[in-house]
Amino acid sequence: MKIAVIGCTHAGTAAVTQMAKLYPEAQITVYERNDNVSFLSCGIALHVGGVVQDVNKLFYASPQQLTAMGVRMNMRHDVLDIDTENHTLRARNLATDEVTTDTYDKIVMTTGSWPIIPKLDGMELDNIVLCKNYAHAQTIIDKAQHADRITVIGAGYIGIELVEAFEMLGKKVTLIDNMDRILFKYLDREFTDAIEQELTARDIELQLGQTVTGFRGEDGRVDTVVTTAGEYATDLVVLCIGFRPNTELLKGQVDMLPNGAILVDEYMRTSHPDVFAAGDSCAVFYNPTHKHAYIPLATNAVRMGTLVARNLLKPTVRYMGTQGTSGIKIYDLNIASTGMTEQAAIDAGMQVKTVLLEDNDRPEFMPTFEKVLLKVVYEAETGRIVGAQVLSKDDLTQAINTMSVCIQNGMTMNELSFVDFFFQPHYNKPWNLLNQAGLQAI
Repeated sequence: MKIAVIGCTHAGTAAVTQMAKLYPEAQITVYERNDNVSFLSCGIALHVGGVVQDVNKLFYASPQQLTAMGVRMNMRHDVLDIDTENHTLRARNLATDEVTTDTYDKIVMTTGSWPIIPKLDGMELDNIVLCKNYAHAQTIIDKAQHADRITVIGAGYIGIELVEAFEMLGKKVTLIDNMDRILFKYLDREFTDAIEQELTARDIELQLGQTVTGFRGEDGRVDTVVTTAGEYATDLVVLCIGFRPNTELLKGQVDMLPNGAILVDEYMRTSHPDVFAAGDSCAVFYNPTHKHAYIPLATNAVRMGTLVARNLLKPTVRYMGTQGTSGIKIYDLNIASTGMTEQAAIDAGMQVKTVLLEDNDRPEFMPTFEKVLLKVVYEAETGRIVGAQVLSKDDLTQAINTMSVCIQNGMTMNELSFVDFFFQPHYNKPWNLLNQAGLQAI
């Protein structure tokens, strides 16, 4: 059996390592544009800020390790086209420019995503950079050394983490986003207000509710960001607007969402029987809405890649869907969320109620305790939990992993009220925070 794998970051690496173990007789060939695999882009801000000194530790696999498993690693190869009916592909060796044709029995599309790059005046200027892969990380670090004023465009997770990293390096930082608050997709206002206060207290300039319209510069280098609300001097611009799936190779050959995300079933099969897909190139089944959605996360990618390997020859292990569970640490705030925010549920036309709970994480008789903010979103009629968010200086983020399981299993607030959680004064109160949230909804 010949297996071709296109792309080898998180989903690709997971699929390849598992397939090499499960199908030792198979001929597995990887085509990868870069000269590395498995780069943890979520660690870029940690590297930029100096928390992770050795960038090589952001890789958890190497081409050499996969080669040692018997995988044919075609690094620096760009796949030009795929013919799913004839089971062929063409690829260009980026080092030699040679174009070769290969055949396959099964093909695994783990081509990932790429940053959204706006078409704006001045985009050709130097010092306007992206933030996605290893090369981008090195470019950002190099250019930041010579920049006093840095502008980050996009207030999602990556943008916020970079803003923190740059501020800690002593830079003058401006954050621009077209929404009226940061982290709009992940958190409701009660949480984003608290984070914005932390950022502004450190003299980070938040320019929200405005859209970038272009850039200006002298001598070929950017020095001004122009928006619908004003102009901002800068030495370096980092674009963190979002991501789109890399799926042009299969356009018109398999079913996709309107944004190009490949639709897969619960066994990672596309609409073509010999084409599997996983990771950021795919839509995922989103349990809060029971619909497919585009949620590019490394956690989704490694699960889906592993499932490709398990289901390559026959449906074996079913994908249970995702809640889009994620977390972030901003200065001394520990934040996590799962499922839908209240705003996302309203925008989706759902009738929901919420519980907002502010309490101390431990009994007040303990020497120390911290405030914790918890919000749970649930269907008004059924009580089915569809989302949750938590914020505290103490690390209570694992509560959101618990809530993720609750959403995945279709639990209600009534059931949450009486789940068996342990009590120990060092950690919590007799009524666990999640129990309290459930009880308040009754």
